[in-house]
Amino acid sequence: QVQLVESGGGLVQAGGSLRLSCAASGRTFSSYHMGWFRQAPGKEREFVAAISWDGGSTYYADSVKGRFTISRDNAENTVYLQMNSLKSEDTAVYYCAARLGPFRNSDQADKYDYWGQGTQVTVSS
Repeated sequence: QVQLVESGGGLVQAGGSLRLSCAASGRTFSSYHMGWFRQAPGKEREFVAAISWDGGSTYYADSVKGRFTISRDNAENTVYLQMNSLKSEDTAVYYCAARLGPFRNSDQADKYDYWGQGTQVTVSS
């Protein structure tokens, strides 16, 4: 069992930056691949970024590539999402998620076993 708690969301102007954190409970955090997803009002949840259990592999949605960076600290049981050059279209509730198994298909929400409650990111233009 893994419990995930996101933090770091807020209101930021377009072009600004935010860093989201996702703190995980449990001693097996380092076994899990981690992902970030987001959901804007009236839209389906979409993949943002994923990182493998050891941090050796990362994967990004095209819409955030070059602007967002996912990282993790297994000693601190935390995964991060550094978001730079934010745009109004980045406004959404951001969720972190954890999964076991192969890293492939980590852009698919149904591959994840555990989810956080989400944190709101609002980008004003």
